This record gives sequence, structure tokens and C-alpha cells, in this order.
Amino acid sequence: MKSFEPLILLGIALLALIVSGIQPHDRITWILEVFPIFIGVPILWLTYRRFRLTPLLYRLIFIHALILMVGGHYTYAQVPLGFWVQDLFDLSRNHYDRLGHFAQGFVPAILAREILLRRSPLVAGGWLFFLVTCVCLAFSACYEFLEWWAALIGGAGADAFLGAQGDVWDTQWDMFLALIGAITAQLILSRLHDRQLSDLLAEMDR
Repeated sequence: MKSFEPLILLGIALLALIVSGIQPHDRITWILEVFPIFIGVPILWLTYRRFRLTPLLYRLIFIHALILMVGGHYTYAQVPLGFWVQDLFDLSRNHYDRLGHFAQGFVPAILAREILLRRSPLVAGGWLFFLVTCVCLAFSACYEFLEWWAALIGGAGADAFLGAQGDVWDTQWDMFLALIGAITAQLILSRLHDRQLSDLLAEMDR
């Protein structure tokens, strides 16, 4: 069953992608938000045999893809779940985009950790933790560059993609939450990741 799990997750993700693309709030925003999926899925497919990932990482990528799809369908500022949380805690804005940026650090942290452990001399420990965190923060900053360029090109039309909702500190919050996500993922998932990685490498050696 484990060997089929990535294919099952891929099938569910593709179905969810189709559903999310049915009458989205804004078609251009949907394309921009789910574009990482169009890049990531072919890479995962082409590298599956030569560089299969741990089950944990496939599951995290799947969850991250779902977060992107929901944000793309509604736009991050209009996601119903975010409004529900806003009303429940009497918040000033829809915070679904905060979840998205937390995931932007949380999921890439395990991806970067896996690649570095398998393709570099690094071992589990302080330096790995530090460098994975740096990679995630750099990735988040680069994504903010993309949002900046989208704003320059699209003007007011890019507001739905930016999802700032009038918050002048939105960029800083996005990068900070990605940083927190990267640290949290390593703190709570490193042991599980190490076990799965050991099992995967042992299976591939057989």
C-alpha cells in the first residue's frame, strides 16, 4: 500500500485541482496561486524512480497543495474558513493567508532537510537545522519578490493575489510565519522524518 500512496495522493490532488478551477473567484489569481503545483507535480513524477521521497514528505506536499488550491479558488482574503476563524476570535482580517505562509515554511523545511541529508555531507544536528531554516526563509523572501513584481505589473488587479488586506506589514508577517513554520516542522517532525528516511534508504538498497 505504501508504494501506491504517492499515486493515490496524486490522483486526489489532481481531482481537487480540477474542482478548484471550476468558476474560481478570479481566474488569473487562481492560476498564480496554483502555479507551484504545475511546476512541482511534473518534477515529482519525473524523479519518482531516481529520487523517491519519504511518505511524510509526500503527505505534506499534498496538504500544501490543497491549501494553495483553496486559496486560489476563493482568493486568500475570501476563504470561508478564514472568515469563520475571524468571527470566532473576533479578528480584524481573514487570516487564511497566514496559514498559507506558515505552510510555506513548514513543508519546504522537510523537503530541504531530506535533500540535504541525502545529497550533502550534512548530518542531523545544529548546522542542518540552521541551514534548512535559512533555505526556507530565503524561499519565502523570493516568493515575496514575485508578489512585488506581480503588484508592479498588475497594479490593483494583483490585489487578490497579494492578499494584503490593507496590512502594511503583510510582507514581514508572511516571511515571519514561514520562518516559524520551518522551525516548527523541524522541532516536531525531525525524529519521524529520520526514521522514515532510514527505512526508505534501506528499502532502496535492497
